[in-house]
Amino acid sequence: MQEQTLSDNVKNNKEGIRPLTGGRFRFSCYRGISCFNKCCADLQLILTPYDILRAKNRLGLSSDAFLNKYTVPVAGGESVFPMIRLRMRDDERRCCPFVSSDGCTIYDDRPGACRLYPIGRGASSGPPGGAGEQEVYFVVNEAHCLGFKHEREWTVEEWLKDQRADLFNAINRQWIEIVTSPSPRKGELTEDKLQMFSMTSYNLDRFRDFVLKTKFSRVFDLSEKDSAGIRKDETMLLELGMRWLKFALYGEKTLRLNPLHLPPR
Repeated sequence: MQEQTLSDNVKNNKEGIRPLTGGRFRFSCYRGISCFNKCCADLQLILTPYDILRAKNRLGLSSDAFLNKYTVPVAGGESVFPMIRLRMRDDERRCCPFVSSDGCTIYDDRPGACRLYPIGRGASSGPPGGAGEQEVYFVVNEAHCLGFKHEREWTVEEWLKDQRADLFNAINRQWIEIVTSPSPRKGELTEDKLQMFSMTSYNLDRFRDFVLKTKFSRVFDLSEKDSAGIRKDETMLLELGMRWLKFALYGEKTLRLNPLHLPPR
């Protein structure tokens, strides 16, 4: 099995990571614990499409405004695709821009990696024709975190449900499949296709304009659900975008061409 890293979120962690023993771990975090907010600084936090969707809407920002203010491109990452990370504050601790003394100011819409903590998530994919993308979980072991000293015990499934991280995982799954795909076409991606990936993944406003102002909606036979989602539901728009990327980058049959626009035989 070939493991492919999607983020640098735990790379700078000096204490490293450890496997889940027996599939369970002990942890509790709350306002008042002496290490509160210490984990919200000096991060290399990769943002996923759904992370951006939730955060920009919580802040009432357009895609462009959010990207310009709160993100920076990842330099020298392992992925062939352009990745972006959260821009930290320019202070001594390089704190998260959304953290305050009372905790996260966008807590209900915080990124998926924050929801998972202290669990880390990786994606593994086998060779073509194999089992496909699989999720791998581990414990992020940081010395400053006192949450591990508490007796509250969790399974991964219990933790994902409690933090609503399972929702983020489900919506981002198609994007992860694109990024970790073993398709031989990945080696043939042009600069135009990488820009298409970036627009569709991170800038839903521009992707919506692309769908509405080009031949997209005429070339493809979109369902009523797709058509409604383009204008009214950004989660559905994002899902359409992921199907479009699979079609455009890898030739997967995730969208159906409109018979009226097929070339004559």
